[in-house]
Amino acid sequence: MDFSVSMFIRQRWTDIRLKYNNTVGVSRLELDTKVMQNVWVPDMFITNEKKADIHQVTAPNMLMHIHPDGNILYSMRITGTFSCEMNLQKYPLDKQICSLGLESYAYTTDNLVYRWHDDPIVYDKDMSLPQFQLDGITTYSCDKVYHGIIDKQKYTCLKMDIALTRNVGYHLTQIYIPSCLIVILSWVSFWISVDATPARISIGILTVLTMTTQSSGARESLPKVSYVKAIDVWMAVCLLFVFGALIEFAFVNVLSRVERRRKPPRSKQTIEYNEHTNTKTVSSKF
Repeated sequence: MDFSVSMFIRQRWTDIRLKYNNTVGVSRLELDTKVMQNVWVPDMFITNEKKADIHQVTAPNMLMHIHPDGNILYSMRITGTFSCEMNLQKYPLDKQICSLGLESYAYTTDNLVYRWHDDPIVYDKDMSLPQFQLDGITTYSCDKVYHGIIDKQKYTCLKMDIALTRNVGYHLTQIYIPSCLIVILSWVSFWISVDATPARISIGILTVLTMTTQSSGARESLPKVSYVKAIDVWMAVCLLFVFGALIEFAFVNVLSRVERRRKPPRSKQTIEYNEHTNTKTVSSKF
């Protein structure tokens, strides 16, 4: 229920107190990280953050450029883990929308307003993820109203929605194909003689235990949600087929034993040969 992102957050604003006369050969002032502490910056925070850090190798990855007209560019490199409320009912054939919210903590809209840039999100179109395919990113404003001490106060907010589609290749090779092969293996017992009890029992128990182990492994990396997922239905149906093959052998074995009990016992015939009369005498014993 979370995702990790490494990104650059860039902010632009104008502070008329920092205007200065342009000198020859200097188009902007590039401040050191120690001097940045003396300049006012917006108190932005990420609403759904779990853990985030500003990169410090080999120096704090932050920059601040001040232009003569008081226009300021402030950038920082951040890597963090953010919460994402996922709906896993169709897992692993699901699509998710993970959001990232940027909000001011202390300043209301009377003093600070966030707005997206004309080109708000820049990312590599060929970027690949191990589990998901990035479908696109949507940006919008989401100003919020919170209850203050006296009255309601409005705070500025920006949000972006990241549309993700889960890649099925891993689950196809690691879950779907092996489970199908295990079910087919359980059907091999139908071609084995009913009298070969050890062979059929071994195949039945082996396939049941294998399906149980595979089902547990498929759910190991998922959060413990209260609803049924698509992968649960798939594994339950496969387990039902495998268990049904084992029950079928037990049923056929019982019918075979009943059939044997109902058959009348075979008669034993004795043939005696008389040399004098050149005849044969047949006697039967039951």
